[in-house]
Amino acid sequence: MSYKIENSISVVMPAFNLAKYIERSIESVLNQTHTDLELIVVNDCSTDETGNLIEKLACFDSRVNVFHNRKNLGGAGARNIGLAAARFRYIAFIDGDDLWHPEKLEKQIEILKNSDVQLSYTAVQKIDSSGKYFGAVQQIKPLINYDGLLSNPLIACSSVLLDYDAVGRVLMPEIRKRQDFAFWLKLLRKGIVARGINEPLTYYRVRHGSLSSNKLSAARYTWQIYRSHEGLPFWRALPNFLSYALYGVLKKLNL
Repeated sequence: MSYKIENSISVVMPAFNLAKYIERSIESVLNQTHTDLELIVVNDCSTDETGNLIEKLACFDSRVNVFHNRKNLGGAGARNIGLAAARFRYIAFIDGDDLWHPEKLEKQIEILKNSDVQLSYTAVQKIDSSGKYFGAVQQIKPLINYDGLLSNPLIACSSVLLDYDAVGRVLMPEIRKRQDFAFWLKLLRKGIVARGINEPLTYYRVRHGSLSSNKLSAARYTWQIYRSHEGLPFWRALPNFLSYALYGVLKKLNL
């Protein structure tokens, strides 16, 4: 595989116990119309067949690079392993159970290359455990700044393509949840420009589990990001948190 380095993308995929889904996720990356890419899969101490599956797939495509963590690092730690290993200027993220539209990267890299934009994100379509669409498309705004993201964390991690050189090749905050939200805030606070594509080019998988406890945990981490990571005073954190909660309710009503 020969790369045109100026156009090449490093795709970072963390994976923990995703044997049921990861083959399709990897295929959705390797089947992109933009083919100049490497896929860095970080197996975060899976106890199922995830590790064996990704090793098998790596044998069939030289663009796949596999890392096996010696201990479970969580989403931030696993993604940072991938970021440290990334060889190319552009970085995309995808979770090991999500999927991409085949033209996702092609459409996004054109934006980053031809305008003063350092981060691209897309609208999201939810899929269930069997891969079927459900619910309304989660629409996004064409542009978002720091204040706008504080009140509406609409950037989905698996939807992002980032000009990693332009933002200084920084790492994600080492927190167990909502690290992507904290990361986008960190970048936008520095003044980078984020532009959205309001097309559902990212398919976010919703799996059955302890949804209520996950939502509560995410809310707690979101509050901590406002107060600890961003250092917002209570009077400024509270309205943003209430806005975040309201958007969450509206998304749930749209199923």
